Parts: sequence; structure tokens; C-alpha cells
Amino acid sequence: MSLQVHRNANSSALLIEVVAVGLVLSGCAGSPGRPASPDAKPMPAYPESRRTDHVDTYHGQQVADPYRWLEAMDTPAVKSWVAAQNAFAQPWLEAIPARKRIQERLTQLWNYERFDARGSDDNFDIPVRKGSRYFWLRNDGLQNQSVLLVADGLAAAPRVLIDPNAFSADATVALAQWSVSPGGNYVAYAQSDGGTDWKIWRVRDVATGQDLDDVIRLTKFTGISWEPDGRGFYYTRYPAGGDGRGDDQKQVSIYHHQLGAAQDTDRHVYSITDHATRNPGAEVTDDGRYLVISVFDGYASNGVYYLDLQKPEDGVVRLLDGWDALYTFLGNRGSEFLFQTTAGADRGRIVAIDLARPEPSAWREIVPEQLETLEGASYIGGHLISRYLRDASALVRVYRPDGSLRNSVALPGPGTAAGFTGSATLGETFFKFNSYLTPVALYRYDIAADKVEVFRQPKVAFDPAPYVTEQVFYTSKDGTRVPMFITRRKDAKLDGRNPVLLYGYGGFNVSLTPTYSVPVAVWLEMGGIYAVANLRGGGEYGEAWHEAGTKLRKQNVLDDFISAAEWLISSRYTSSDRLAIHGRSNGGLLVGASLVQRPDLFAAALPGVGVLDMLRYHTPSANARQWSSDYGLSEDAGQFKALLAYSPVHNVKQGGCYPPTLVTTADRDDRVMPWHSYKFGAALQQAQGCSNPVLLRIETRAGHGVGKPTWMQIEDWADQLAFAVRHLQME
Repeated sequence: MSLQVHRNANSSALLIEVVAVGLVLSGCAGSPGRPASPDAKPMPAYPESRRTDHVDTYHGQQVADPYRWLEAMDTPAVKSWVAAQNAFAQPWLEAIPARKRIQERLTQLWNYERFDARGSDDNFDIPVRKGSRYFWLRNDGLQNQSVLLVADGLAAAPRVLIDPNAFSADATVALAQWSVSPGGNYVAYAQSDGGTDWKIWRVRDVATGQDLDDVIRLTKFTGISWEPDGRGFYYTRYPAGGDGRGDDQKQVSIYHHQLGAAQDTDRHVYSITDHATRNPGAEVTDDGRYLVISVFDGYASNGVYYLDLQKPEDGVVRLLDGWDALYTFLGNRGSEFLFQTTAGADRGRIVAIDLARPEPSAWREIVPEQLETLEGASYIGGHLISRYLRDASALVRVYRPDGSLRNSVALPGPGTAAGFTGSATLGETFFKFNSYLTPVALYRYDIAADKVEVFRQPKVAFDPAPYVTEQVFYTSKDGTRVPMFITRRKDAKLDGRNPVLLYGYGGFNVSLTPTYSVPVAVWLEMGGIYAVANLRGGGEYGEAWHEAGTKLRKQNVLDDFISAAEWLISSRYTSSDRLAIHGRSNGGLLVGASLVQRPDLFAAALPGVGVLDMLRYHTPSANARQWSSDYGLSEDAGQFKALLAYSPVHNVKQGGCYPPTLVTTADRDDRVMPWHSYKFGAALQQAQGCSNPVLLRIETRAGHGVGKPTWMQIEDWADQLAFAVRHLQME
């Protein structure tokens, strides 16, 4: 049997074309593990997932990979399998009585004027001032894509500059990035088709609203850095493969594009030729003097080079090439460069490096390491604005050029503050702020006057008054103290019967800070409790906290998450038959590994776009291989042993009773390949020893999450929340 599944942007209905299939009913006998879901019934047999005898040998050990064929995602066999899985799962999900009500409430709460871009790159949705013009994003509520606005002054009426809803009929071509020229005359903007990380850049004239002829292709994960005169910019691109498409098995190179020129005439600026996995990125200093080249090769350390644009004949200088720490360029004062770094400071500090004396002994410390973790910093208006985390909540300090503390920025309360972008010469900047109970609002900060004022603030139909967010600390398996945010009704009884949705990530130095979410608001309204654990592997407490959850220590992350679940149960917030877990990407790995290790602990599991085959995660692209700074590689004997021990695909046990699981992914995800979810879902379905359902929901015309249209997000969350509601006995 095979089915083709397509979602219509104008309707929530699924259009299903049956090509062939046969499903037979079968019961599942009980087996060791968690009990079957209380409402579980004999399920139809899952679509057939063919098993092969494929075996790989790692360091003398044979490892079976019976679903290797699912990695060939463009073959008819895999496409038919995907269609059959969708046809199996979707009627089951749509039959949940609560689903319709959940979808309706999601739609109602999503319908508010907002100024953020969910799932976007960092600072993508922060207002920008260039020249006398201001640029920001706005969504009227149910627009599938947020619109880029421009105003000719702070108090001037804005107009639409770029409306990505017109890019495609189904709204799946998104505005992925945008960058304004220094004078505010042009906007370079990137389009992503169907959720892919591959971008196509164009340039729009701000005055006329018309695109120039410029088109930039072969790019992923690159920004645009304009020259001060706005006549050209620097960017990075992959080489073209034999099919004319970008080859991300190779390294990127830096190019310069002159406005009005064809891309094939762009000037090559720099390539790294002595290290196969390092990728350069380019940034022009505000004064136009230097091209700063940040070199990426994982998440534990980096390099920084530079090119003097007044003396290009001198070539690129390798300023920081010891790969001993993380360095983020903040700005320059002539030949003195300012950096945020973890060098000599686990929780971060700010230093100045004179290009004439770059040796570490000559560095000048401007802002020393604090008790809090330095999450980010900006050099704006001659001041250093530093964003810190204190137990995963934001505080912002402003330092003078000599490093003396001037003041702290007044924030609306505990939550997340992001942004503070701008230039060394501007006296104003913008930031966004939100919490678990309040949506993103935009604020303008006048640096000279030390004044914060609301720039744009949404009004929502969700009433936060009955709810509260508290922070608790629990002890992990090895005695480590771990924080966790819990958002709940103020009058919730701790009787062990509350439905709880536990979320985690635990990797890549990412900090989980309080963030508003419409699905979470709906979950709270339904009587649920939402918990977020700040696991090791994240950045909440500096680099040591991050490193404690990487490579041979990755099990610490799983132990932290499992311990969070056990604490919620022992503290009588919930019980194992009322506890669901959720995570995406690296968080999908977290959920997959946790449900395999402790199937008795959870009533439902929602792993999304997860990294689930840890022996082969690095094979699709150069980008994935660079995750090895967190995961390690199966090519290393010691790391292979650690990876195999927790890899979700490889630790599913035949006949185990696993919790009800809804695996979600998207067929165009080229960041975490969907075959991870395919293989894990197939393995769980085949091994499941009880009637708890294992479903795969595979979105079409979508990728890892960036640019996902509103209609598609609502459909996705309606399915996930309905699945949790059913199996947590909330109906």
C-alpha cells in the first residue's frame, strides 16, 4: 500500500490518494515495561517496514541496521512507506475527540498581532535602524508568514516592504533572513522553499519596493555583511556540485558581491585550504576597515582571522587560531578588537585585543567574568551591553568603554531578553522580551538617557492571571543540582494527578529561558502543567555545564531529564500515567533515548525532528559532522561505545512495552535528515510488545521548523496536544 499525502494551506483537511494497501487487525500481548495505555485497544497492524540483513562493523563489533534502506528518501519504496505511515496515523489522530476543540483554541490564541518570527534565526525579528529608517516584522495574527515593515522615522507610519505570504500559494516559501544596507536604501533577503536550509538571496530597493536583478544562490547558514557605502556585501557559499546545486560536503568560501553584478562574477575573497572541516564567515567592521573572519568547526571552540581592507595585499591574518575557547567579535575601536570569550573564563568575559600586540599576555580585560553566565554582548553607542543569565533568567548590564558598570537595563520581570543589536555610533537599540505567560513585546532602549520604552506590544486572548511560573531545583543521578521551571495554575493541587508536559534540550550550549508559546498556553488552559528542565549540555551555567553533557558525558543529559521526571512524580506534581515528554532536534534525541531507557516512566512521548541514529548522524552533510563537538563520532572507538549505549535506534528492545509515541518530522528537513525518525519509528513499531500506539507524522513541504507557515504549525500542534490529551487521560 502507498498513499500520497498533501496538506492544503486553505483547509485543515488531508487529501489522501490511496495507491495500494492492506491493514489487518491484530491484538498485542502484554509484555515487560510500562503498562499499556489505559484506553489502549487492539491496533491495526502498522504499515509494513521491510527489514534487511544489513550489518556494519565498527571497531570489530557488528551492528545491525535493518532499516538502512529508509535513508534512500527519494526512492519510490521510501516515498510509499512515508505515505502509508501518514495514512495510518492521521485518521487515528483526527479521531481523537479533543482534537477539534484543541485546533479551534490554537487558532483563536494564535490570532493576535505579534512581532516575532517563531523558529527564526537569532535576532532575525529584532527591529533595526539604518539611516533614518526603521525595519521590523509584524504578523496580523493568522498570517502564515510575518511581513517586513519599514518606516521613514521612529514615529512615521510603517509600510509593507516584503510580504512573504505572496511568495507561494501554500505559504511554504518563507522569508528566512534579511539584512539592511548601512544607509537603509536596500534590503538583502533570503527565501527558503519548503523549510530547506538552502537559501536564495535577492535585493530589494527600499524606496521603490522593487527587486534588483541580483540573485545569490548556493548558500546555507550565511549572513550578509554590507560594505559601509551599501554598494556591495560579503557572504559565504558552497561550491556547485555536478548537478549545479550547492555541495555541502565541501567547505564554504567567502565572496564579495557588487550590486548589479551577476553572481558568477563575484570576487573570491578567502577559502580555508589546510583544514577540511572548518568554515569561514565574514563581517565588515562598522568603520569599514576590516573584514573579520569567524571560523566555525563545532560548538566548543572557534578561530578568528581578519583582512585589512585598506591593505588587502597583506592577506588574511590568523588572529585567534589556537582553538582553545569560544570568541565572538563585538566591534572595534580602530585596531583594537573587542571580544566576548570563554578563554580563561568559563562563564564568559569581554577582552580587548590590539592587532599590533595580539599575544594573550597583552590582552586587556574590560569586563571580567561574573557569577552569572554571559549569554551575549553588543558594542553599541560606545557602550558594552551585556546579557547575563542568572539561573536561566535574563539580566542586562551596561558597561562604559573602560569596563566600569554604568547601569542595569530595567526589564519587565523574570524572563528572556534578546536583541540589543546596532552599531558603535548609534545611541539607541531594540530588544524583545517574553516569559512563559507573556508574549514577545518589542522595546526601545535609549542608551544615553538609560530609558526603556515599549515599541510594540501585543494583546492576547490568553489570561495569565490564574497561572504562575516557579523555579525549582532537583538532584540528578550523580548529585548535580539542576534547575527546572514549572508553569501551572496557582490553585493546582499536588495530588499526583496533574497532567504534565516535560520539555528539554540539553545540548550545543543552548540555554532554555522563559519563552511564550501558544501551544503551551492552550495546554495550561486545559489544566496541564508545563515543566522545562535546564539540563547539562546547555549554556545556562557556562562552558563547564555545556561540556558536562557532551561526548562521553552525554548520558548526564539523559540522567538529568529522567531525574526531572522522577522529581515531578515524587513531589506529587504528577504520576507516570499523567506525564508526557517533548523535545525537538537534539531534544528529539533526548526524548527518544529517555523513552527507550525508561519506558515505565512516561505516559506519552513526542520526539520531533530528532537525531536518533547516533552512529550515522554525521553522514548526510558537512553541517551534521560538525555536531561531533557535542556528540563525538562513531569513527572513534571510545566515542562509538558511548554513542551505541544511548543511540535510540539501536537500543529499542524487541517485545518491550514502550509508551504511546508520536514521532514527528518533515520530509524536506535537510538539517536533521528525516530518515532518523523513519528508522526510529519503524524500529519502535516492529518491537512494540503492547497495544500502546507508535505513530509517525511526516509533514510535507516543510523542513526543520524555520519558516513553517501558521496553518501548518496549528495542524502539527493540534495533533501533538491531542495525542498527549488522550494518553494522559485528560479528555
